[in-house]
Amino acid sequence: MSILVTGGAGYVGSHICLDLLQSDNNVTVVDSLENSTKESLLNISKITNIGLTTKETKGRFSFYHFDLRDETSMEKLFKYHKFEAIIHCAGLKSPEESKRFPLSYANSNISASIHLFRQAIKNDVKNIIFSSSASVYGKQKVMPIKEDILGSVTNPYARTKLIIEQILSDLHKSRSDMNIICLRYFNPVGAHESGLIGENPKNLPNNLMPRINNVVSGQQKELLIYGNDYQTKDGTGVRDYIHIIDLAKGHQKALDYIKQKEGMFNIFNLGRGKGSSVLEIIKAYEQASGVKIAKKITKRRPGDVPESWASVSKAKKLMGWEAKLDLQRICEDNWRWFLRNQEEFS
Repeated sequence: MSILVTGGAGYVGSHICLDLLQSDNNVTVVDSLENSTKESLLNISKITNIGLTTKETKGRFSFYHFDLRDETSMEKLFKYHKFEAIIHCAGLKSPEESKRFPLSYANSNISASIHLFRQAIKNDVKNIIFSSSASVYGKQKVMPIKEDILGSVTNPYARTKLIIEQILSDLHKSRSDMNIICLRYFNPVGAHESGLIGENPKNLPNNLMPRINNVVSGQQKELLIYGNDYQTKDGTGVRDYIHIIDLAKGHQKALDYIKQKEGMFNIFNLGRGKGSSVLEIIKAYEQASGVKIAKKITKRRPGDVPESWASVSKAKKLMGWEAKLDLQRICEDNWRWFLRNQEEFS
């Protein structure tokens, strides 16, 4: 298939692009590089031995550097390429930052998505996969979390994801021939086994694994653990950590599922289907690396939920997808990525 991946230079997007190329698809990336670099795409090219083109040259792997809200560039892109599917990963993604800049998140995430979906309709692209988030569930008391249960979102970032899901649902109702899937990610972690692509955000990291990397590199004195008084197995927050490789493969499964349908809208969780605490992640990382992680307990962050982990039975039943890689493999691959790129963390 010929697939447009927005935000394809980012952590999640780059691993999706790699898996798509390895599954014999043609991939075009659009990315503003606001919180990513072109280097991840060049490294994908090294892994796959597929050249990256950056001009209007039809190849297996192409990159365009612009923002989705740039209508002129969007018009040219869709005029030059005939896409069979869109995987929409682009957007700002920090829950904490979104509380400080809610308008920026609404503009970057929602407005940009509307521009993209308008082009999809105009150019008869009927297959859309949207990178959503488990944050749309808000606070839940019953685990595992199923796709049909929603709570009250706890930050503007989560609200943008939920609004985009609702826009896509309405879009399908108005155009029943479209195939739309929303994939609700839980907590992507790890890196490709080559150590060439992984998670290294430009800005101050919000996610656990990059914060651990910063402590190991000496960039941060200690890892702050936000609360140890939750009613969980060891008092620290519990999340569903899924290897980025498993998550990426979920998108190819979604494309395969779409090929079997003629008009559908569906939502799937992507997680391991089990929860791990912050302390369990630290222990697994220490075992994989042989490095002791300095840590400090501090107060809870507003809006953080005690635990969140996915029901993945729907994805397994309908798409034939399930996560294969365990917590130890997650930490081993992350450590390999760190060792190969440790200068980036110093």
